[in-house]
Amino acid sequence: MYLSRFLSIHALWVTVSSVMQHYPSVWGHYDVCKTQIYTEEGKIWDYMACQPEATDMTKYLKVKLDPPDITCGDPPETFCAMGNPYMCNNECDASTPELAHPPELMFDFEGRHPSTFWQSATWKEYPKPLQVNITLSWSKTIELTDNIVITFESGRPDQMILEKSLDYGRTWQPYQYYATDCLDAFHMDPKSVKDLSQHTILEIICTEEYSTGYMTNSKIIHFEIKDRFAFFAGPRLRNMASLYGQLDTTKKLKDFFTITDLRIRLLRPATGEIFVDEQHLARYFYAISDIKVYGRCKCNLHATVCVFDNNKLSCECEHNTTGPDCGKCKKNYQGRPWSPGSYLPIPKGTANTCIPSISSIGTNVCDNEFLHCQNGGTCQNNMKCQCPAGYTGILCEKLRCEEAGSCSSDSGHGARAKSSLILLMALLGMTGPCLF
Repeated sequence: MYLSRFLSIHALWVTVSSVMQHYPSVWGHYDVCKTQIYTEEGKIWDYMACQPEATDMTKYLKVKLDPPDITCGDPPETFCAMGNPYMCNNECDASTPELAHPPELMFDFEGRHPSTFWQSATWKEYPKPLQVNITLSWSKTIELTDNIVITFESGRPDQMILEKSLDYGRTWQPYQYYATDCLDAFHMDPKSVKDLSQHTILEIICTEEYSTGYMTNSKIIHFEIKDRFAFFAGPRLRNMASLYGQLDTTKKLKDFFTITDLRIRLLRPATGEIFVDEQHLARYFYAISDIKVYGRCKCNLHATVCVFDNNKLSCECEHNTTGPDCGKCKKNYQGRPWSPGSYLPIPKGTANTCIPSISSIGTNVCDNEFLHCQNGGTCQNNMKCQCPAGYTGILCEKLRCEEAGSCSSDSGHGARAKSSLILLMALLGMTGPCLF
């Protein structure tokens, strides 16, 4: 009895496994652009929306500081320790590796002790503002997938703005304001992401949550991507179908999480008090040990791979698309206007592939993807279909007996109608599993 039950379970598992192998291994992750399926016409490609895997995008950025000479150490100077602001015997010296704090230390591997960090010059020119712009650029459109996290070693700043650009730094929009006193600094009432809703998710807020001063356990500033996702996907992000649906149908929402550049505007360093201690200005500076930005290349749901070559990111486009973001159709594949892929319907989405141009049919007769040789024909070098006996035509869509006038009244009427329909649908780009 037990053996019989085991064999039944095993047979069921084999059946399920054989069925599932033709589908993406992770539903809703859009990690496959196409898969082969079997139809009456033979083995063909089934296309679906796809996107690259999310990763740590700081591996691919360029960083720029303004003013450019704001990093400490040239000339060497002393500064006060964060834990004891009156112990001012620490040194920053750009000419000594052990004492230097260059910008690249914001993106190196963390976990070593003591921490490595970038550091600005001290506020020695007070009362002139000590302000720094840190610009992170990718030369590529990025879709954010997790919180932006900035870890400070100097106490979190009293005032800061996080900004984004969607046009490679030509224009900027605020992402979020940070201050110890939002009303005084930016004339805004303080809020947190928890005060938002599905209807106000795009609101730009000022938060006081991350702007306390000299506290050794308070180093981190967040821009909360996941909390905003949670308004649609639930607190544990389990309903990603709902989020994908919203991103698909609400362009402003999708654009909100899309960037080409980020800019961190440090406007006032941590003071830890109302008044600045002018006798100990070496207490005041900015220091950042780590910045995390997780996301993926924007490929308009037309690629699963984004390559980093010659210090530049670009999508390896599929679906007959091309361009850095797969934002246009390839030459000879402009049979209909380009369109991004769609997350809907869940879980495979819609590929919205580019199809051959009518004008290119003469040189690109078949391609085993969109213009299939019908009735068992085979495509040879994209130039012609090798038709089986009994069939002729550009795509083997005609019965040979038609040319000889020897077809009986019903000899292949159904096959002829079906083949003609398939040819017409192929030229119009209306492909799909029901036909191919």
